[in-house]
Amino acid sequence: MRRSVAALALGALMTAVLAGCGMPEGVDGDLTDDWGGLPEPKPFVPVAGVCYSTDFAPVALRAVSTPVDCAADHRLETAFVGTFTGETAAADKPPARDSGGAQAAFAECDKQSATYLGADWRLGRLALGLAVPSDQAWAGGARWYRCDVTERSNVEENGTTVVRKGTAKDGLKAEDAPLRLGCYTMDVQSTLEITKMAAIDCATEHNGEFVGVWQAPANTKYPQVTDVAAWQTFYNNCRQRIADYVKVPKDDDLAARSGVAPVLANEADWKTGDRGARCYIWLQDIKINKSLRAAGPNALPVTD
Repeated sequence: MRRSVAALALGALMTAVLAGCGMPEGVDGDLTDDWGGLPEPKPFVPVAGVCYSTDFAPVALRAVSTPVDCAADHRLETAFVGTFTGETAAADKPPARDSGGAQAAFAECDKQSATYLGADWRLGRLALGLAVPSDQAWAGGARWYRCDVTERSNVEENGTTVVRKGTAKDGLKAEDAPLRLGCYTMDVQSTLEITKMAAIDCATEHNGEFVGVWQAPANTKYPQVTDVAAWQTFYNNCRQRIADYVKVPKDDDLAARSGVAPVLANEADWKTGDRGARCYIWLQDIKINKSLRAAGPNALPVTD
């Protein structure tokens, strides 16, 4: 009881003291009216030139996208970050892979990655992927897209992702860059179907060589395996790349100089906008031990 009385007395004393004191100059006694408003929260936006230890995924989750030093082991590198605009940005969800919005973004990835890498990514052992935010991030205001590059063990067969050290920036700038596609040994069945393409030094005996890329028009349908007429378009245009590469005439004899092997993206990537066909020379009956680049007509003679 005595302690309670003492407390009450102290409280009365403090009240009296405070009542006798005025407020310091410039203080109005309201503790809430001088706080500035909190800044508007902004959605996370990734940046280009960043590497990741994770594999590529078409939906980029921030929780598993922790950047690593590009000098250390990594599996993925962002070459460019863009922003969705217009009707695509106004939608409730990120664009589907086969939508116009995704195709426009992939076209920009194609362009910007060439600047980042020093040349078209299809000239090298590389894959380019379009990554978009998750539905939750999109609902929170995220409208970015990432253009992600991965190095592949090969791009002709079912290659795997390479764990690399060092940035891929300018990795295709030089024509003799290690990432560039070169010469191959091709295994061919009696049905003339190429079953294996193994990369090899051009100074070693080989019967195939990469010559360039043919970019199919946007309205070109993905060729099914049995659609001979559709594939003929790719053969014809890849032969034009052979003529440019070897420096031989683009005439009626061109098809009699060598075989040709177009390699396309899978159908899902095709629908996203990857319409570039990698083109390869296939020497049907001979093997050589040098590159055919600018070798001229004598190096690739007309055969019966």
